[in-house]
Amino acid sequence: MITIVDYGLGNLGSVANMLRRLGHRSRIAHDEASLNEASALILPGVGHWDNGMQQLEARGLVDVLNRRVLREHVPVLGICLGAQLLARRSDEGSRPGLGWVAADVRRFDFTGRPPLAVPHMGWNDVEPTDAQMFAGHVPGKTRFYFVHSFHFVVDDERTAAAWATYGERFPAAVRAGHIWGVQFHPEKSHRFGMGVLENWLGWVEGARRAA
Repeated sequence: MITIVDYGLGNLGSVANMLRRLGHRSRIAHDEASLNEASALILPGVGHWDNGMQQLEARGLVDVLNRRVLREHVPVLGICLGAQLLARRSDEGSRPGLGWVAADVRRFDFTGRPPLAVPHMGWNDVEPTDAQMFAGHVPGKTRFYFVHSFHFVVDDERTAAAWATYGERFPAAVRAGHIWGVQFHPEKSHRFGMGVLENWLGWVEGARRAA
């Protein structure tokens, strides 16, 4: 069962609706028993870094997520704040992140260049570098909908699955094996977002069959 992690933040219903449109059942859950039954996890999120980590900790989800993702290699997709929480730390707060991806999260810095509005909000072209994440179902020119004030800075550029530019070039998506994260909102990105979700679902199914 694809399980959308409920930690009090995020467009849970929108993600579930898009999965339904793609013909996949999912459930929204916040308890350890349900997460233990998940065949794949989606970690959505909208809001502040410290609040996100605090909510995960308060609900007792950090240990079970670490076990399921790091030890049992359950596939996970992070979205927006949920993707950022995959990193080690953020300029937005003081709490440590999950640390599943070798990256930090930094605020947009336009020092020495023309300033742009923050948050970065709206459609933006994306340059994919990960064929599995963006091939096939993602049509033509690749554009996605963003709402964020902070972005990934990766230790190794090969961790970036796609790049975008908003004053500065930044990773629009990251991937560390079975751990995927997208800074944009696939649930708000129409056919482009549906394509990425369909690619992820296809990869999850392939990984399940190979196990």
